[in-house]
Amino acid sequence: MKSATAARFDGLHKELFADGGLSGEGSMKNGKRHGKWTWYHKNGGLKAVGKYADGELDGSWEWWRENGKPLQVGSFNCGQQVGPWKRYHDNGRLWDEGTYEGGKKVGEWKVHDKSGELKQTKVFKLNK
Repeated sequence: MKSATAARFDGLHKELFADGGLSGEGSMKNGKRHGKWTWYHKNGGLKAVGKYADGELDGSWEWWRENGKPLQVGSFNCGQQVGPWKRYHDNGRLWDEGTYEGGKKVGEWKVHDKSGELKQTKVFKLNK
């Protein structure tokens, strides 16, 4: 059981894979991820870069596949997806793009095939 008076870690922090390789690095504040963090694949390549605020994903984030090609890019507000987002096929071509509000897809989303051709358009309505 954790003590209510346990010390909270502040400062630079590194997280490791089981084999000792670097998994991620960034800052901690009051024991939670805070500020810029960088995450890595086991092969050492860049996996993700973004910011945390009080332990939640916050602001702009970018992710990459192990082959170095983009996976997705978008933003968060207090851990929820917001604003424009793009995801990519494993060949690096655009897969889909659209907007999030409060963690839900809204408005027009365009879906592309692996060659980059527009395949489908969907419209999402925000249910409040």
